[in-house]
Amino acid sequence: MKRPRKRGSSVAVIDIGSNSVRLVVYEGLTRSLIPIFNEKTLCGLGREVQSTGLLAPDAVDKALTSLKRFHALCRVMQVGRVFAIATAACRDASNGADFIAKAERICAVKIEILSGPREARLSALGVISGIHHPDGIVGDLGGGSLELIDVRKNTVRSGVTLPLGGLALQDLAHKSLKRADRIVREALDGVPQLKAGSSRSFYAVGGTWRALARIHIIQSGYPLQVMHGYSISAAEALDFSRRLRRLAAAGMLADIEIVADARRPLLTYAALVLEHIIRVAKPKTIVFSTFGVREGLLHEKLPESERNKDGLICAAEELNQLLSRSAKHARELIAWTDRLARVVKLRETEEDRRLRHAACLLSDIGWRVHPDHRGEQTLSLVVNGNFGAITHTERAFVGLSVFYRYAGLSEENQPPVAMQELLTPAQLERARLLGAAFRVAHLISAARPGVLPATHFRSMGRKLLLVFEHRLGDLVADRVGSRFRALARLINRAGSIVRR
Repeated sequence: MKRPRKRGSSVAVIDIGSNSVRLVVYEGLTRSLIPIFNEKTLCGLGREVQSTGLLAPDAVDKALTSLKRFHALCRVMQVGRVFAIATAACRDASNGADFIAKAERICAVKIEILSGPREARLSALGVISGIHHPDGIVGDLGGGSLELIDVRKNTVRSGVTLPLGGLALQDLAHKSLKRADRIVREALDGVPQLKAGSSRSFYAVGGTWRALARIHIIQSGYPLQVMHGYSISAAEALDFSRRLRRLAAAGMLADIEIVADARRPLLTYAALVLEHIIRVAKPKTIVFSTFGVREGLLHEKLPESERNKDGLICAAEELNQLLSRSAKHARELIAWTDRLARVVKLRETEEDRRLRHAACLLSDIGWRVHPDHRGEQTLSLVVNGNFGAITHTERAFVGLSVFYRYAGLSEENQPPVAMQELLTPAQLERARLLGAAFRVAHLISAARPGVLPATHFRSMGRKLLLVFEHRLGDLVADRVGSRFRALARLINRAGSIVRR
């Protein structure tokens, strides 16, 4: 039985940033946030704040018009709770308070003007909510400011805010990249939050850095188009940032059609800031995160017991509940593969086990698709899924495990080579093993609960037995035996079915 959406259970965040004003509506306040509506307007509120101290009048008008629409949308969508925040431009401009007063009357909600340290903390919480056990420096680059903060798993340290957002930097430098280079260099040298980043990850948060990631994905021919969790080495990011600056100097950025016109001029400044961060912090890896302040705000409002849950498992459970034939069967499949791993002494790390459990929860979500396309369609659904707490390599592993469950293991039904290349040979073989186990389990049970708990694994030397309790003996058939023997061969065993 599918879980109906409760009226008024949705939550929304209105985010009044220095460059964009955005409304995101989520299905509910849960560990795995599910966006059901997302709209932004590039208003440029912060484009003149550094030079004039004021929010530009035309930007204010555009922002207020957008907020009227956002308020109407929340009413039409019957949003249960609306949270509103404002960042650098509104806290720095002398007319920021007047703008916020007008905005509050329109939105009929209190707007929290985030301080720099508060904005940094929420950015870090956003990364914690969207990346499993992060370890590194979070850098949130907005239109007005750059927040830097150290995060280790669920621990957030003190943060710092600097006026290095794209619009602010463009304004401070009077659109001179040479002057901007000096400003960034002086601002970042000696920042303690960066000194702690050596050989760790740098988590890049913010729309302009996401635009850089999108360009890099397309130019490199990378097989996934997912921004969240996209990861490249610091050396590669440094080279890319310098190349992008050369393109800007040659006047070639106007040809980058995948980036919005209003954001395109800021790409060079974002690349410049990233270049200097890499120079000072010396991180090992740059990881792009679409989870930031908004997700951090909602993550903070969860009970501690919810915050401590695994975001990937929560997302997989949600999809299992919505799309599988039986949510209970998927949970029984977790226990069934636990028993298999124990009996065959499968070497698993904690991360391996976590991914296996996620794959079990997702193993039946493609059943409505035409049989000829279930493998490829479910693979696409998993690797492109709008959820966090999973790396791109992990997406490929889970997706391929479910692909093999549907498509089989024959040479004629192989997944795209580019997807296979995201995994090591050992990871790919493990995905095939898990897919083979799913093929046995789903054939035995027809995805109905109550069957798998009545089958048991036994190990006898080099032979692996699948034992059926007497009441289920009639479920045994040649096809079941064939699939089980194929599974056993993948772990160098002979497989045999036994009725007890």
